Amino acid sequence: MITFDLSAMSVFFAPSSSTIIEKGRIPAKLDFKKKVFMAFKLFVGGLPFSTTQEELQTAFAEFGNVTSAMIITDRETGRSKGFGFVEFESAEEGNAAVNALNGKEFGGRTITVNEARPKTEGGDRRGGGGGGGFRGGNGGGSGGSFRDSRQRRNSW
Repeated sequence: MITFDLSAMSVFFAPSSSTIIEKGRIPAKLDFKKKVFMAFKLFVGGLPFSTTQEELQTAFAEFGNVTSAMIITDRETGRSKGFGFVEFESAEEGNAAVNALNGKEFGGRTITVNEARPKTEGGDRRGGGGGGGFRGGNGGGSGGSFRDSRQRRNSW
């Protein structure tokens, strides 16, 4: 399987094809025999933490051919983060699911369903600064920085 990062380019041509793939659409599969398959990827938020991928796929299958359904989990605990992604073969099927399921109840919770946005560079959409790290300090009232105290300590 070949994956493309579309965040930096607006369009590109698929090899052996004259089909243009637009920015913002994420190709699921490319067949280099003059066919380009585009997936319509949906974000599904507000899922119950007990939802399985099979349940998610089944819930969306009535609107069209679901090519994939994925629940996002915490990499350390393996617990669901309460959101996932569903891919349809066509935009028509995906839009039908958005119109029917956005704001509806699923497993006792109201879910949000909309078209997924492409990943931003760096993978972190939250923005903001880092944190932590060494902040200096006066090291017990001696004043100055860590570097100054190290130089004083080593001078004879």
